[in-house]
Amino acid sequence: METEFATVARTALVTLAALLPITNPPGNAPIFLALTGGMAENARRAMARRVGLNCLVLLLAAAFIGSHVLAFFDISLPVVRVGGGLLVAATAWRLLAAEGDAAPNAPGVSQLVSGHEHAGRAFYPLAFPITVGPGSISIAITLGASLPQQGVPLITSSAGLVIGIWAASIAIWLAYRYASILVRLLGTTGTAVFLRLSAFILLCIGVQICWDGVAELLAPWRPVR
Repeated sequence: METEFATVARTALVTLAALLPITNPPGNAPIFLALTGGMAENARRAMARRVGLNCLVLLLAAAFIGSHVLAFFDISLPVVRVGGGLLVAATAWRLLAAEGDAAPNAPGVSQLVSGHEHAGRAFYPLAFPITVGPGSISIAITLGASLPQQGVPLITSSAGLVIGIWAASIAIWLAYRYASILVRLLGTTGTAVFLRLSAFILLCIGVQICWDGVAELLAPWRPVR
């Protein structure tokens, strides 16, 4: 029989494997730099840490109380996907439509905004919906709804879920913390190209999430063949 430690490790690895591909910290790093353009390096590092903490809180809340909140407001997961997908697509469109002088390292108005505004930006749009979007929230809710596992104490499986979410948040923080190194390696032109590609992929992800939600909502009305 599986030991408690092995159960915790397995649950943590499953959680991490489910969250990392969809949060995609390395792919979102250029977008993080674009949205924090003009900030001093120490301020950007603090922003990366705050974004990581916000993602941790969002994922934990979705895993442990997300399904209860949706049930209370009578909101289905497909509706969350539609709304969140539209948010992701809108953010990506703004990045694609931005002028060339809004490059990550260009000085801009973000140097002048207050600490309160920086804190707000660390939640929206950096933490939600760019990093932790409707897809990540849906996965976290699904993982949380699967607790407790059959034959496994609730505290054991919950510990594995918490560790997996914590590890995913650490990966997000590290990717954003060292995003400037990636930019230096790519250079100005490479960074601009990578940013546009990342923004386009983010736009496609938003449309796909929205479409998945619409497809689920329309499934009961599909004709039976």
